[in-house]
Amino acid sequence: MDSESLHSHVRIKEAIVAMDITDATPAANDLPLRIADFLTLAEALDYAAKGKTGYNFYHAGVKLQESLSYAQLREDARSLARRLVDLGANRGSRVALVADTHPDFMRFFFACQYAGLIPVPLPASINLGGRKAYVSQLKRLLAICQADIAMATDEFLPYLTEAAQELKLRFLGSPQDFNDLAEPNVKLRPSKPNEVAYLQYTSGSTRFPRGVMITQKAVLSNLFAILKYGIQARPGDRAVSWLPFFHDMGLVGLVLSPMAAQISVDYLNTRDFGMRPRLWLTLMSQNRGTVSFSPPFGYELAARRVRADEVDKLDLSAWRIAGVGAEPIRTEPLKRFADLLAPSGFDRRSFVASYGMAECSLAVSFAPLGQGADVDYVDGNVLAEEQKAQPLHPKQGSRTVRTNAFTNCGAPLPGYEVEVRDAQGLVLPERHCGTLYVRGPSVMSGYFGDLQATREVLSPDGWLNTGDLAYRVGNGIVITGREKDLIIISGRNIWPQDLENLAEQQPEIRTGDASAFSVTDPEGQERAVMMVQCRQSDEQKRAGLRERLHGLVSEEFGIDCLIELVPRNTLPRTTSGKLSRSGARKEYLKRIKAEQATELNESLYTSAFRRQAI
Repeated sequence: MDSESLHSHVRIKEAIVAMDITDATPAANDLPLRIADFLTLAEALDYAAKGKTGYNFYHAGVKLQESLSYAQLREDARSLARRLVDLGANRGSRVALVADTHPDFMRFFFACQYAGLIPVPLPASINLGGRKAYVSQLKRLLAICQADIAMATDEFLPYLTEAAQELKLRFLGSPQDFNDLAEPNVKLRPSKPNEVAYLQYTSGSTRFPRGVMITQKAVLSNLFAILKYGIQARPGDRAVSWLPFFHDMGLVGLVLSPMAAQISVDYLNTRDFGMRPRLWLTLMSQNRGTVSFSPPFGYELAARRVRADEVDKLDLSAWRIAGVGAEPIRTEPLKRFADLLAPSGFDRRSFVASYGMAECSLAVSFAPLGQGADVDYVDGNVLAEEQKAQPLHPKQGSRTVRTNAFTNCGAPLPGYEVEVRDAQGLVLPERHCGTLYVRGPSVMSGYFGDLQATREVLSPDGWLNTGDLAYRVGNGIVITGREKDLIIISGRNIWPQDLENLAEQQPEIRTGDASAFSVTDPEGQERAVMMVQCRQSDEQKRAGLRERLHGLVSEEFGIDCLIELVPRNTLPRTTSGKLSRSGARKEYLKRIKAEQATELNESLYTSAFRRQAI
């Protein structure tokens, strides 16, 4: 250990002693490793509680704020479970939990496991719409899951209380309000393997979130596959996460998985990461983290915010699993991250691409460990026109031959089947792009209270229509985008992320500042639109940017694209932080409709396209 690492280690221990908190270090755990070979989450926690590992919560100064060992969590959860049972809720009733990055979320989530109740994590983020929009979102989510009990920490309690005003809840309060209830002497009946373990709301990228029902059996099956075959969990592993608990990667991947393998995990609040992304790397360095996951934008944000003089002070040599997923994986941000942090000991071969979704508990596939990102280069023109992923060496690209780069997300985990099908439902051969279907032991039992939506995506024989577009390369799965986001112009398939990536290459535009989608123009034709967050106020420069982007899209893709420049923090995002193209399209059409109302002579919608005809 070098002197800088040693000093960091000493400072951590001094802070822990000063706060009278015992860190749940994996090195101190002498419990034999069991990799999620349990029937229920309660059974998994019963075993983890015999060791010395647990959850650790850090504040923005990367100082340990609270440590919750699995042993203490079990004790607290069982005590709280008795209080929940005493409230008189029926078995299987939903308990809504505003999922802030806080130890009390864990206590309530696992209390539900012991009480035979169903926890429902709710977003803990006040979106760009402010208080009114957040309260409205909570109200609708509470109604969808038919919550009987609800909890929020003090910070979010006012919003939850307002959202629940017109709903008939059995009990609503803060953690302290629940602790103030008398603890009865009742026998606990934990959830059984075939009962629902939790409801997981989908991210809502293309439609309003729906509550995915995940049984104990399903999630334990997925945890076993993730830990044994995906990351190949080892004694002494230590996870680090900034992901929100209400997202499937954050909940299943970085809350339930570590516990099911008796691994300690260190948390940063998602908001702290958003404000200071380099804190993630600092925590990985000082605690010698070995496992962490992020969408691609997380790696890009962190790399962008790390100063050159900080790189040599970080020690990322212990980081063996740098998981990446949750959206189509662009490789450029990963390359920049690896190049920048190579002096810190980061090994680009630690990147592990994966594919999954809430409807499958979490993971469907994992790329092999120790190989880094496997990029598949294909002829973009052939892919757009014929939906075939024709291999192409990256240097073969030209002004007339466009190269598309996609990341191979690896082979399906054992026990999972995947098929790529065309619009008629026929299975396509290798390197033909179509809709991805999945069947396996962790697939949801359905959407809560929405039989029609369930039937739309889940067949009687267990095949799930993921809504993702993909192709196969050998045993590997390559994701190209969301089916409902696909832009189809004159029979050609245009991936919105390709348009967005083109915009983000301009010096005025940052990653995540562009959202592409299609609309139907007054003549009934599909037209491409790209909303771009612009920080430039000079009208002449704005006009120049708009014309430049229009020309680049026309040159690169051969289509006209309406470029709309919008203010910062305008583009809507999902609860997990991803751009919502459907939300952007909705906002665009809403604004156009409002502006049309003031047009007396000509539709602004039509003139917008005429303005940019070149």
